[in-house]
Amino acid sequence: MQIAIVVYPGMTALDIVGPYEVLRCIPGADLRFVWTEPGPVIADSGVFVMAATHSFDETPAPDIVLIGGSGAASGTIAKNQQLLEWLRRTHETTQWTASVCTGSVVLAAAGLLDGKPATTHWSEMSVLKGLGAQAISDKRIVHTGKIVTGAGVSAGIDLALWLVGRIAGDDVARAAQLVIEYDPQPPYDSGSLQKATAATKRSVAAFVGREAKKLAVTEPRAFLRETTALSELAWRIAVRKARRHSPGRRRARGSSGAA
Repeated sequence: MQIAIVVYPGMTALDIVGPYEVLRCIPGADLRFVWTEPGPVIADSGVFVMAATHSFDETPAPDIVLIGGSGAASGTIAKNQQLLEWLRRTHETTQWTASVCTGSVVLAAAGLLDGKPATTHWSEMSVLKGLGAQAISDKRIVHTGKIVTGAGVSAGIDLALWLVGRIAGDDVARAAQLVIEYDPQPPYDSGSLQKATAATKRSVAAFVGREAKKLAVTEPRAFLRETTALSELAWRIAVRKARRHSPGRRRARGSSGAA
């Protein structure tokens, strides 16, 4: 079973590293990290480096595709046509198409989530909805057909265990869980918007602001690309919403119903 995990500049490392450690427990798994071409890829931290082992062209028909999210390049990746075309093409023959965190925004941008329930990082629910998905905010894993989406970052481990159970059976999934000693007992209980205090939310906002400022200083071109891409994404969502609520469309629906 060939498993293709997408890596790209600005990705969040844990989105894919956690699932990788779980998915490789599937008997006969052939894992590869894919991007436009083989070579090093720098994560959103700017210091964590991974490598694409294969190109998209070398991976035309994987059994599983998994894409993670990004804190610094979501907009840029969601408009990468080479990636979007590869996702559309491979999805036709995959057994499973999966995402972690804002990876679902990329799937939505590719048109794979139109009208389908899906989840993402809590900060991107409105974007996911704007791109045509049914955004589900209260579930860690959302499954519809052969598409499975996970919530933010750490949910990738849960999603991968779910996939292993579906593919190789519960016993293998339990063994994988024990192999990585996944028995979370966090010392804090602020891992969701519902549980986090107002002070914690302010701290998150400050952290995001610092990261954006750092990107603008250290990688001004990347910052400009992402800012432009996010603006284009917002415009695309606005146009979609306007068309959905246009008088002409409402009249067409009314005529259809009357017929």
